[in-house]
Amino acid sequence: MSITAIILTYNEALHIARAIRSIQPFVDQICVVDSGSTDGTTDIAQRLGAEVCTHAFVNQARQFQWALDTLDIRGEWVLRLDADEIIEPDLAQEIAEKLPALPADVVGVNLKRKHIFMDRWVRHGGRYPLVMLRLWRHGHGRMENRWMDEHMVVWGGRTVTFDGGFADHNLNDLAYFIDKHNKYATREAIEVLNQRLGLFARDEALNAHSASFQASSKRWLKERVYNRIPFTVSAALYFVWRYVFQLGFLDGRSGLVYHFLQGYWYRFLVGAQVMELEQAVAHLRDKAAICAELSRLTGHKLVAQSEASDAHTASDVNAGQLVHRL
Repeated sequence: MSITAIILTYNEALHIARAIRSIQPFVDQICVVDSGSTDGTTDIAQRLGAEVCTHAFVNQARQFQWALDTLDIRGEWVLRLDADEIIEPDLAQEIAEKLPALPADVVGVNLKRKHIFMDRWVRHGGRYPLVMLRLWRHGHGRMENRWMDEHMVVWGGRTVTFDGGFADHNLNDLAYFIDKHNKYATREAIEVLNQRLGLFARDEALNAHSASFQASSKRWLKERVYNRIPFTVSAALYFVWRYVFQLGFLDGRSGLVYHFLQGYWYRFLVGAQVMELEQAVAHLRDKAAICAELSRLTGHKLVAQSEASDAHTASDVNAGQLVHRL
């Protein structure tokens, strides 16, 4: 079974060689889609045999879907890998041995991701395993169209789960972690406001059949329960749930830093940004005007649902025209 791996990058010189080397034993084609790196990421990837192209970045979901729609994908299976992720040797062997033997009705494979923070595996607090669909038959999967928390979804068959090691291990410092999550919070605030105000179409394809049960159940709980509780309460409750009841305290001092920042500070920040943006558009009634104001405030181009169908094709063309040159 031939496999094509797709990796999105932007200034990932610190990680890209490690990611590529972790998949070279079992992957036949490696495609790196870069969005204008200036640190030598693309040079490293090319030296290691990856096919590199550049494309203007809008968000993670649209960038990856552009890759699926545009690249010359030669593999029978497609692997999604982030630049700071690693396929460990036991999972590489499991994929090589089990994938050819899968029956035809299996169209997707879930992987169990672990998170490494400050060089320590975060084993508790509900953070392991994070079951994610990352490997699927070419032509049977697409990326959800969302600003945040996007997942691959598949159709035409069932999914299975492999058990080998799959790690998210970012080597950058806390300043990078905080900056990244600040940007995540803005994008997640957009999703929450869209849920509340119905500004533009929402992708509802994620379910237990199209991805993992864990991913779909977490989405349901977040949107149907968590987002309806005042953030001043929900963020604190979520941290207590993770740190006490899901035994996050067993992860030591680095675990406390991680669970507090990711499980409390980040959730509180999302809620605060939602509050700020809601107040900024409270005087507006027209969805197009709301989207225009949110675009100005967040720096992300948002299109109201009534305009989305007309603007979709044009925006894709415009994004394609903004391709960076190597």
